[in-house]
Amino acid sequence: MSFNIENYLPNQSDGDVILYYKGNVDSDVINHVLDTVEEKMVKVNEQSKLRKKVYNVLVESLQNLYHHVDKVPDDFYDQTSERFGLLVIKKASDGYRIITGNFVHVDNIEKLEEKIKRINRSSHEEIKELYKFILNHQRISAKGGGGLGLVDIARKTGHKLDYLFKEYNDHYSFFYLNILVNEDK
Repeated sequence: MSFNIENYLPNQSDGDVILYYKGNVDSDVINHVLDTVEEKMVKVNEQSKLRKKVYNVLVESLQNLYHHVDKVPDDFYDQTSERFGLLVIKKASDGYRIITGNFVHVDNIEKLEEKIKRINRSSHEEIKELYKFILNHQRISAKGGGGLGLVDIARKTGHKLDYLFKEYNDHYSFFYLNILVNEDK
């Protein structure tokens, strides 16, 4: 199959890559990624407030990859990854970009896209209220989440969620989420 997940990475030329990872997302990978990014940001003397913000959004992004990925298609080259994900972190002119990618079964796309569209239609105040509502009324899903991740990312960054679904085959698409984290908001 000629599908290449890297071909669809947004803003390929924008920024310096701090970390690039693709493969199985497990607790060891999550810890390594968080430690590596923190070390690199300290090394370049990034401001403490921005470091904390990037770290917090990165935690949410990695939790989304860990909890919400669908299994890889049967014909995908990496059959060893139980939770296949893509993660790119870049230092860009406008802040930091955290780009994630994972397979989504077609049965789950509509619900995910509607959730993102609802978040993107909301004002910052509405997102804060939605966050509080979910926090107080959440039910833990079968995948272990309560639906806070994307709302929390939008709340912490103050930006709309930039996303893309790229069809892989009749049953799966690859979902890209491109998050801008900067000092705004």
